[in-house]
This record gives sequence, C-alpha cells and structure tokens, in this order.
Amino acid sequence: MTISRSDLWDSPCTDLLVNTTLDYTRFSYVRTVRNLTLYYGCLPQNESVLNSFTCKIDGTSKDRDIAYYTDDSLSRVVNRTSCSTKIRVPILSDGFDVMPENATEAVEKVLRQGFQVEYSAEWDLCRSCVNSHGICGSNSTTDSFLCLCGDRSYSSTCRRDSRHQVAHALGVFSAGTMIVFFIGFGVKQSISGNDEKHNEDVEAFIQKIGPLAVKRYKFSDVRKMTNSFEVKLGQGGYGNVYKGKLLNNCHVAVKILKESKGNGEDFVNEVASISRTSHVNVVTLLGYCFEGKKKALIYEFMSNGSLEKFIYKDSNPLKITPHLELEKLFQIAIGIARGLEYLHRGCNTRILHFDIKPHNILLDEKFCPKISDFGLSKLCTRKESYMSMLEARGTIGYIAPEVFCRNFGGVSVKSDVYSYGMMILEMVGGRKNVEARVSHTSEIYFPDWVYEQLEQGSDFGLLNAVTEEEKEVARKMILVGLWCIQTRPFDRPSMSKVIEMLEGSIEALQMPSKPVLSAPVRTSPESSTLSVVSVLD
Repeated sequence: MTISRSDLWDSPCTDLLVNTTLDYTRFSYVRTVRNLTLYYGCLPQNESVLNSFTCKIDGTSKDRDIAYYTDDSLSRVVNRTSCSTKIRVPILSDGFDVMPENATEAVEKVLRQGFQVEYSAEWDLCRSCVNSHGICGSNSTTDSFLCLCGDRSYSSTCRRDSRHQVAHALGVFSAGTMIVFFIGFGVKQSISGNDEKHNEDVEAFIQKIGPLAVKRYKFSDVRKMTNSFEVKLGQGGYGNVYKGKLLNNCHVAVKILKESKGNGEDFVNEVASISRTSHVNVVTLLGYCFEGKKKALIYEFMSNGSLEKFIYKDSNPLKITPHLELEKLFQIAIGIARGLEYLHRGCNTRILHFDIKPHNILLDEKFCPKISDFGLSKLCTRKESYMSMLEARGTIGYIAPEVFCRNFGGVSVKSDVYSYGMMILEMVGGRKNVEARVSHTSEIYFPDWVYEQLEQGSDFGLLNAVTEEEKEVARKMILVGLWCIQTRPFDRPSMSKVIEMLEGSIEALQMPSKPVLSAPVRTSPESSTLSVVSVLD
C-alpha cells in the first residue's frame, strides 16, 4: 500500500510539525523506505547549501524561514542548533536521487509520491473472512479481529447461511463500534416518505427539468407495448425488464421499477442522467412512465442482452451462449471506456455512474457495448472535483474503497474507474471477482491471483488465448485493469488515459503496485493523519 501525508501533499511547508508514525500492530514499512528529516525555522547558513528551501513557518521571525532536508542514513546534516524544530517523514528510497537538483520542487515531488507499507495484521484471518464473503474489520474497543457478515459479525469467517445475505443485502454497521478495512460491501438505504409526498417530489422534478427529448407514456401504453408484459428479458434489484414494440414497430426494452422504490430517487436519477446523454456507447432512453406508484423506463432494445452472459464460464455450463473471442472482448472494453469517458468529460453535466458491472453493459446486434442502468448515478457540474455522499452505493465486488470508507479519499470519477477495472479483469478471467456461492475458503481472490501471475511472468491460459497476439491483448487488459483498481484514487488513471493505454503499445505499460483492499485505522491524535488525496483529471 502506498500512502502519504495529506498535510505535505501540496507543499513541504506544514503547520503539523509532528513525526510520521504507524500503527505497528497492523502495518510495517517496506525495506525500500528511507527517512527524510525536515528542519524548520533555521538560521541562514554562511555558505550555499543545496538541500535547502524557503518555508515561512508561523510563529518564527523573518530571518528563520529556511528549512533543510537530510537523509538519516547519510552524513549530510545541518547545524541542528540553528533550527527551531524538525520532523521525520518516510519516503521512497529513490527520491534522494532527484532532490539535490531543485530542492523545492524535488521535495514536493518525493513527498507527494508517499511511501509504501505492508498490512500484516491478521492477514490469514482476513483472507479467510473475505473468501467467506465477509469484510475484515475490528472492534474499536478491544481491537480484536471481526469478520463483518450479512447477518452479524463473527470472530473468524461468515457462516454459510449468511453468505447469500451479503450478496443481496447492504449492511449498515455502527461507526462508533466498528472500523471497516475491506471494501466490496455497500450501503443502500431507501429514503422514507409517504406516497403523496413521493408523487409530488417526482412531479416537481419533471416540471423543473422542463421538456425532455424523451416521451412520457401512460401506464396503459406501457402495458399495450409489452403485450401485457408477455416477454420477460430479465430482472434485477430494481425491477423487471420486458420486451416491447412501439407503434412504429421499433423494438424496445421496458424496465418496470418496483413499487417499493422510496421517493423515486433512482427513477429521477435515471431519467435525469440519460436524458442528457447522446453517445454510441450509452444506451438511449426513448421514454418513461410515471403514474403514482407505477414507474417505467423505455430503452432502445439490445438484441444480445447483457455482457455478463458472454463472459462467465461457470454461468454457461451448457454453452448455450457462446463465449466471445478475446479480440471482441477487447473492443467491447474500449467501447465501455469511451462511454465512461463521455459521461465523465463529454457531457455538459458530469455523470458518475456508480454501478459499472457486466450486468449493466448491454450489447446490440453487432456487440457494440452500451452503458445502462443509471439508477445509482449522480450528477455534478464539471467544476466539482468531489461528490458528497451520505451513503455508499454500488454492487459488492465493484465498489471503490473511497465510496465505502472515506479514509481512502474523496468520491470522484475515479470511483467509476475502479468499477471498470474490476469488470475488465472479469472479462479476461471469465469469472467473478467475488462469487457469492463459493464454498471453498481456500480459493484466492482473483485480482490477487492475477497480480501474482504477472509477477511470476506466468502464462495465464485465460480465455483460450493461444496466439501471441491474443496473449498480448489479455496481458494488456489485465495491466489496465490492475491500474484501475489501485487502492488510492489518485493512482488510478482517468478514463481518457485508460483508452490511451488500451490503444497504445503494451511495452509502454508499467507494472502497477499490488492493490491493497484494506484501510488503516486512524492513528492517535498526536500522530500525523495518513490520509489520501484524490483529484479529477
């Protein structure tokens, strides 16, 4: 895990003059970490010193505004008596190679790069917990390990009857008693309100946004176009999807939302989001229906259905649906990336999807991918860097760390990038990263296995990649996927960069750091905060 001090992120001049400390019961420094000592409030030296920079510190006189840096393993030490205070900050060992060239810029650079630590506390217990589809956590009072499951917390692993609850229910845990380390678990709370207020809110929204490019239908029209809901295309947590036909003989997919949808937030989100879009890789909304509790969305019909039925080996034992060739999956991955880039940067209003997964990627007759299901999406202006959220949202296995635990950084477009990375790994591997029905606790978490194979230079043998070209495509998709699921949002590429990486040469792709799916406990008040900064490109 790579972490850095947030108070030293933008500048080496900080008011938090304390040493950097770790919770050594859970973390340890890697061997390549070296200490950087920063001296503040120093008197000017008679001779020119390369390793110095100007930094005005509050409470010091004007002639004591020079700070120096030294490496504890070197003999390059300033006159310590001429400085008012010092702090020690861990950095990567190669940072000292560039600092003498330009002190101020170099120090800023190495501090922003952060340093690496290893998470070692109860790792065997944590892995067993994760493989039983729980979340690693601890009791903040006793500091003992806990496995957070769908029904309750356990001392080691989830019980078998609780695993299915994790896949379908999003648990709410008390922040005062638990500190959650592992991601992959979201909270989805319905917003209460009576039916009358609910109807007024949705109607008010429809009036507020004004005339839409999509048509509003009566529910009787919806019933007629689906022939009384004769052909069911699929179902999800928000309702069923039926095949329909408009008066012009155009085939459509009609999504009937469940009546227990709170105050219609997801319905409002979906209409507002998709009505603002126009892109070949984003599904087209043709109409909607709102009559009291009855809500429906009418989409263009995608003849090949969702991506998930083409990629998972275990879900296709009879091979009724053929697996797609690797090159076709690669083109689909690029198409999805272009659609996400459009949502993040191409719209007048920025759209964060928050539920990118194979089930929500639809394929037309030519297997052109289209992003669908905007029920969990959020709108923000292009000037906003972060998204304020009161609850986590998404699907287990695809939720970015910062969406569930704010210690990782701010929620932004990089949260969608994480979900995209998990999905692209599934496309290459032909299996789910998190499988709710797995009973073998020894089965390794798929992204971990992929990373280990890359480190060993192993031939994955994924998706029947036989030729060198196919193996190169698989390796490229895996590298991009691992970059996208980096724990720290700032380390993830933007979707524009993802497209560049996919379309570029594999030789230009570097090996990313191994993603760590756990978060540090907040340190004591006197220690510096090891928080992470995330920004939008």
